[in-house]
Amino acid sequence: MSEPIRQTNVTPPSIGKPGGGHGGRTRFMPGEKPRDARGTFGKLLRYYFKEAKSLFVVLMLLTAETAIAVTCPTIVGRAIDALNTGDSVNYIYLCAVMLAALYTGSWLLTTVQSVIMNQTSQRIVRSLRKTLFDKLQKLPLTYHDTHTHGELMSRLTNDIDNISVTIAQSTTQLVSAAITIVGSLIMMLRLSGYMTAAALITVPLVFLLTKLIAGRSRRLFVGQQRELGVLNGMIEETIGGQKIIKAFGMEEKTVEKFDEINKTLLYYSVRAQIWSGLLMPFMNVITNLGYVCVVAAGGYLAVNGIITVGVIGSFTSYSKQFTHPLNNIAGMFNNLQSALAGAERMFEILAEAEEPEDVPNALDIKIPKGDVRFENVTFAYVKGVNVLKKVSFEVKAGQKIALVGATGAGKTTIVNLLTRFYDATEGTVYIDGVDIKNYKRDSLRRVFSVVLQDTCLFTGTIADNIRYGRPDAEDSEIEEAAKAANADVFIKRLKHGYNTAVKGDTDSLSQGQRQLLAISRAALVRAPILVLDEATSSVDTRTELKIQEAILRLTAGCTSFVIAHRLSTIRDADVIMVVDGGEIVESGSHNKLIEKNGLYAKMYFSQF
Repeated sequence: MSEPIRQTNVTPPSIGKPGGGHGGRTRFMPGEKPRDARGTFGKLLRYYFKEAKSLFVVLMLLTAETAIAVTCPTIVGRAIDALNTGDSVNYIYLCAVMLAALYTGSWLLTTVQSVIMNQTSQRIVRSLRKTLFDKLQKLPLTYHDTHTHGELMSRLTNDIDNISVTIAQSTTQLVSAAITIVGSLIMMLRLSGYMTAAALITVPLVFLLTKLIAGRSRRLFVGQQRELGVLNGMIEETIGGQKIIKAFGMEEKTVEKFDEINKTLLYYSVRAQIWSGLLMPFMNVITNLGYVCVVAAGGYLAVNGIITVGVIGSFTSYSKQFTHPLNNIAGMFNNLQSALAGAERMFEILAEAEEPEDVPNALDIKIPKGDVRFENVTFAYVKGVNVLKKVSFEVKAGQKIALVGATGAGKTTIVNLLTRFYDATEGTVYIDGVDIKNYKRDSLRRVFSVVLQDTCLFTGTIADNIRYGRPDAEDSEIEEAAKAANADVFIKRLKHGYNTAVKGDTDSLSQGQRQLLAISRAALVRAPILVLDEATSSVDTRTELKIQEAILRLTAGCTSFVIAHRLSTIRDADVIMVVDGGEIVESGSHNKLIEKNGLYAKMYFSQF
């Protein structure tokens, strides 16, 4: 049965301001082969090697446990022969005591190695999760703009969880299986080469069956993890957009879309489980076939006096020890395939290019002034489609610059290049006369305070959110910043004041209150360059006046870039730059641009 083909809208990043992490998805197409399991397994081994000491202890314990396991059948065989030859009953009692002691020792070894391995496996999983989370912080905004939040969350949670289950449950079983197989094979060869040959007849069948099923099921498990990521992405978008869904009456359409994705996930999940589940029944058939061969060969050799009945008893136990690990591996097959699929998706992110490294001998900005210069700057989010075209301007320290223009004209792109969220395709951006690429990235970003249109609050208290840019700030400094931003009044009206708990994805605060907290955060940092991106676009007139008062205090003495659609809020700017089609078409003070009667004048009078 062919794989389902679902129409997936894969779109490039929007031209202009990126889409905030809800752009096109990076997807495997149906039928596309996943990365090789061998390479993925090799990468996982690197994380195992970080726990080499603990794993070595586990290996020694497993070896001792296996040595006991392969010794017990020999003792059982000798006890059986003692009965047949009429040897002393004391010898049989001695064998029983030895077996009891060995089984007790095996139990103790198993308990100790299980405790050590569980601790070790969780440290490995912690390392994997930390590595992936650290990588997400280092990826450029372009990556986040073109991958859904739910997809990334799925890789950080579901895929890592699948790897975690395998590490915790399957690692020791795999190692134990390997040691047991080798130990049992050695003992079988010592007892009888003929019977060993009979037992090994079925081994090629095991490898052929595993190879046949593994290739098909691995691709299905990769599809399952991929579709789970898509489903998580839709769930995340749906939960965040509940008001819009209800406002437009799209509940049924949303359910239909969810059902479509869920059906595709069902397709991969069912077939992945069926294919991997086929292995165990076939393995049982092969195992039973191996027993038949061993018993037939043993009976023939015993009748001809080549071996004793005790040898047959011992060999039967060794034969079970030899085939039982293979059955265990077949039982773990689902987990192994799911873990490898999750690991492939995790390593895809780890292979992504990070933000460019700082240039050699990069500079620290020790005493920033705030001078800014753009020199013939061109930029494209999508290659060949320029959002900015040969933009040049110069700003002196302490000036207030307003950027105005139609949506998508390139205003936000200018400040994105200034803060080095992106690097210019052509041209150079200077701060204090130095190309910003020659500064250390961390040092450069400490020069800026940013207040965005979409305010971002983090789970914690109001004080924690204001303190975000300066974790070492005192409570008195936080209150001063809130007063400067006109936020202190509403904060003190809350039941717990500055200790009121907030969450970034809830509506416990109004948009205006959230905006005032964002301004408070910027006021606390006191950076020499301030960026205000539509800071008053989503609030009422009264709140806008409060925010404007806060902005006036905040911009005093620093270089500021204000992006605004409400032109009444930027009349006092030193320079107003009109951006149209990626170019600065007009520049000057409010009065001069009104006298010019150009694009700015038309925009201004159209609002009044």
